[in-house]
Order: sequence, then C-alpha cells, then structure tokens
Amino acid sequence: MKLKIDKTKCIGCGTCEILASKTFKVGEDGKGTVLPEPHDDEEMIKQAIESCPLGAIEIE
Repeated sequence: MKLKIDKTKCIGCGTCEILASKTFKVGEDGKGTVLPEPHDDEEMIKQAIESCPLGAIEIE
C-alpha cells in the first residue's frame, strides 16, 4: 500500500498520527507526512484515511 498526503489539503490536525502513529506524523511544516515504512496494521491505516477531515490522505 503506497500512501500520499496532499499537502495542499492537509491542515495538520494530527488525526492521522493519533490513529496510526507508526505510519503518519505531523512534520515540522505542520503538515502530515507518511513515514518511510508504514508499520501500523491495515485497519488502523484505513481508519486514519477515513478520519482525515479534508480527505488529504490518498492511496496510490
């Protein structure tokens, strides 16, 4: 599963990091980032994607 965060949509709310902290992190720019190798289980990642208030997380 290849993940991407659209930085133009992301508001840096941190929901993705809260729900899947081994996959997502809010970076120094205040925007969400995908960590190099997702380590959360697929269900946690899907929950983070669905919970993003602006739909900024995409599966490529």
